[in-house]
Amino acid sequence: MFGRNQVPGVTAADVSDEAFLLDVREDEEWVAGHAPGAHHVPMHTVPARLDEIPADRDVVVVCRSGGRSAQVTAYLVAMGRDNVRNLDGGMAAWARTGRPMVSEDGSAPQVA
Repeated sequence: MFGRNQVPGVTAADVSDEAFLLDVREDEEWVAGHAPGAHHVPMHTVPARLDEIPADRDVVVVCRSGGRSAQVTAYLVAMGRDNVRNLDGGMAAWARTGRPMVSEDGSAPQVA
């Protein structure tokens, strides 16, 4: 598998509004806070749900800090996807950059 620094990445500030955000965090992390419009596919379910991940548009993979999403990005690249990027710094960087977040339970969104 690729090392974390060998996967293609993108900064939170550079994620386009048209990108498909693939959030691979666990359920409780998702509920606490995520990017509006993101798609929740927990990391362990990605292989079984490949058909839900577009091959014809930019995909940005995100987790809390960038480690798990780097693994998923490397997996997708190994599967022949050239349209995927890891969100450098994950949701923590997303929040620090001031990008919008929502929660699933009505509380103030946070990175869990």
